[in-house]
Amino acid sequence: MMKRFLLIAILALAPLGASSAAPKGDLPLGLEFSADPYDTDSIRRGAGLFVNYCMGCHSVELLRWNRMAADLGMEEEDVIENMIFGDAEIHDPMISAMDPEDGEAWFGIEPPDLSLTGRSLGTDWIYAFLNTFYRDDMSAVGIDNLMLGGSSMPHVLSSLQGMPEAVRDDDGNIVDLEVPEHRQGVMSPEEYRQATADIANFLAYAAEPIKAYRMQLGFKVILFLLLLTVLFYALKREYWKDVH
Repeated sequence: MMKRFLLIAILALAPLGASSAAPKGDLPLGLEFSADPYDTDSIRRGAGLFVNYCMGCHSVELLRWNRMAADLGMEEEDVIENMIFGDAEIHDPMISAMDPEDGEAWFGIEPPDLSLTGRSLGTDWIYAFLNTFYRDDMSAVGIDNLMLGGSSMPHVLSSLQGMPEAVRDDDGNIVDLEVPEHRQGVMSPEEYRQATADIANFLAYAAEPIKAYRMQLGFKVILFLLLLTVLFYALKREYWKDVH
């Protein structure tokens, strides 16, 4: 009976260690990343980077400014002063100021809302996408991406990373991306990887703001059920101890 109880306990706790990311699939250049819903500092840095570099085109309309401020321990006054541009209010959704029609005219497609991208594509995909832009003179926009070939999105983080160029093998396959000396950005490769990890972490949070609380609550509920199981098992033994 005790072995059965231990087996139930192991099976109950197993989901807590499972990753909630989307299937990784084939990620180029060995790029992998798993979001950490408990790393509030990373999510906060990612929010700042997203607002300054990504939100010119992309919205996260399912998230409100005041909800983000409360979740990430930010003062609403600081968010209003340093992150909200235009006439948006603190209780408004985080919507880009770009007119969708302008976006379609400039890029050939309306820039998508990224509210659920962390769940639909996975944060590993986002991280790899942000790390695999490279200069391509054959592309219509002069830039391509290993994760999304033919993308019309410019490399908006090039001032941070620089502009990578493709390193190809004898068969013409891209085996690496390197930033030439004359195209360096303001960040080192390690700093840029951290910055893109922060953005991916923010988009994972935006896709499910309650995730950290849900995981904490789930652990407490499972622990309570396990303790309750022990109590009921002891109670059952007490009731049936004289029954043969």
